[in-house]
Amino acid sequence: MSNVTTAPLGAEKLYFAAWRWHFFAGLYVIPFLLTLAITGFFMMLFTTYLPEYGDRIALKVAGEPLLPTTQIAAAIAAVQGGTGVEEYIVPYTATTPALITVTGPEAAIVVAINPYTNEVLRQTKKGDTWNALLEEIHGNLLIGTTGDRLIEIAAGLGLVLVATGLYLWWPRKDGLLSVLWPDFAAKGRAWWKSLHQVIGFWTSAMLVVFLVTGMAWAGIWGEKWVQAWSTFPAEKWDNVPLSDATHASMNHAGEKEVPWPLEQTKMPESGSFAGQDVLAAGSKIDLDAMVALGRMIGLEGRFRVKVPGEDAGVYTLAQNSMSFDGNGPTSDRTVHVDRYTGRVLADVRFADYAVAGKAMAVGIALHEGQMGLWNFALNAVFLLAIVLTCISGIVMWWKRRPAKAGRLAAPPRPQELPLWKGALALVVALSMLFPLIGAVLIAVLLLDVLVLQNLPGLKRVLS
Repeated sequence: MSNVTTAPLGAEKLYFAAWRWHFFAGLYVIPFLLTLAITGFFMMLFTTYLPEYGDRIALKVAGEPLLPTTQIAAAIAAVQGGTGVEEYIVPYTATTPALITVTGPEAAIVVAINPYTNEVLRQTKKGDTWNALLEEIHGNLLIGTTGDRLIEIAAGLGLVLVATGLYLWWPRKDGLLSVLWPDFAAKGRAWWKSLHQVIGFWTSAMLVVFLVTGMAWAGIWGEKWVQAWSTFPAEKWDNVPLSDATHASMNHAGEKEVPWPLEQTKMPESGSFAGQDVLAAGSKIDLDAMVALGRMIGLEGRFRVKVPGEDAGVYTLAQNSMSFDGNGPTSDRTVHVDRYTGRVLADVRFADYAVAGKAMAVGIALHEGQMGLWNFALNAVFLLAIVLTCISGIVMWWKRRPAKAGRLAAPPRPQELPLWKGALALVVALSMLFPLIGAVLIAVLLLDVLVLQNLPGLKRVLS
């Protein structure tokens, strides 16, 4: 009696349908995944261990640091045409520089300064760094909104890749052990398939986290869908006048510096008697006072003080993981102070975020490798695994493709698809959760059914 079992016809058709979707999704997604993995690794390196503004230049402690206003005066004097200050960043430790963003004649200049001697250690045009360039590539491929949408589509189709990949792997013959380690006895395409499914299995959960947290910054699902209903409500601030500007206005030069749950929250305004008295009566309200206030309310290590940009603007004291200040998102804190009265208008902490905001804050910190050396190492291994998964998928296709040129060698489309109603319901549900991705899936489905199948020449190319 033969030991070979034949899969039921319906299951076989569903398998080929899943394979076809996996193939075409991979065709689109692989170039993006490779780009995101490579740029993501170097962004993580620059922001965590090799910051380009001079954040971690080693210094020797030489008594007490000079007043921030004294450091700022030295930084402005060092910048040709420097006219004012936008931000003062308190050093990480007693042995690292302060960073001062000086308003220049054309662009802002970030000055790294020795807080003990006022020696200027480095001057860098704001946003003129490798990390800022990589962040632009990572976020929009240097083509603005179009690139943002293309990447959001790739992230959504990446979720399709994970779902169809897990279905294709689901053990029918080889058992669960087939995904724990590659079959080192296999050769040729079988070896690459084994490697592909093992890496894909082990990285699938983390890939979903990376894709979802990455889409949190996307223009449709992130900005207009999830972020819009999970942002921190400024209405929680008691009787505080609000500006038309949002916290996102504090992001500059393509760099994300504001916590995700706050980006769409309106800024408070100075010029009222709202808020809470914290400073002593008669205190001078300047950057020295703001740095001292930060220490007084419990901000330890590095934090930043943003200077009011307009008459109704506020001082903002911030320590958050998006700016690589604290030790993780749970220490996030954003404090707004009236520039005229010194009263605290708002004090937002991680505990104040909505559930989705907390989840995204933690997820984004993990995504960017901000949780310590273990996080950096885990992400580095994961990104390497993603590159290997993409390469193994390409090699599998290359070895399977027909010798005859002019054919893509896509998996065949079943003439009849079992459980099609369930698949359609899944697409509709996905459309409601991820509008742009759902629209793309519906468009591709209609293209496959109504167009490709009725154009014999194109159908042959894709076969």
